[in-house]
Amino acid sequence: MDTLEDDLSHRLAHRLRLERDSRGWSLADLAERSGVSKATISKIERAEVSPTAVVLVRLASAFDLTLAGLMLRAEGQGERLSRAGEQPVWRDPETGYVRRQVFSRPDHPVELIRVEMPPGQRVTLPASSYAHIRQLLWVLSGSIVITEAGTRHVLAAGDCLGFGPPAETTFANETPAPCVYAVALARS
Repeated sequence: MDTLEDDLSHRLAHRLRLERDSRGWSLADLAERSGVSKATISKIERAEVSPTAVVLVRLASAFDLTLAGLMLRAEGQGERLSRAGEQPVWRDPETGYVRRQVFSRPDHPVELIRVEMPPGQRVTLPASSYAHIRQLLWVLSGSIVITEAGTRHVLAAGDCLGFGPPAETTFANETPAPCVYAVALARS
């Protein structure tokens, strides 16, 4: 894990604890609301393990946040200029999916994220991760299959998909090559 990933992992652990404490919730309360075990939450809050994308979405939803909103809170305020070497990077330990927060600011309605999905990997996120946001996905290289509310979209390099109403969505790289895509999202 590189320094930016390690730093974000620790900030994320601290942010999750802060969100839980600010609500006066015990580990058991958060576990019940999120469907994530107390032991797992405890390890995440102590930065002993890095949570998967699915676990992060469940925790964010329990706090009535989107994944993007939780990450934004963990990443801090941000500047208007986002230097490549300072952009927070997070890696899903289960799939190797790499998320780079290219741009985000609490006072700006648009965020830009770069994702690299390894060959043969997939991530399914619940509808709650799309509440209060609108997003576009633009494939930069490779191809990806997006299954949104049961509708399958095959996207190749250059293709762009505007997401519909919140629905369970699967991102699958069904090829032997990595897929790199950009996500632009606006909070609503």
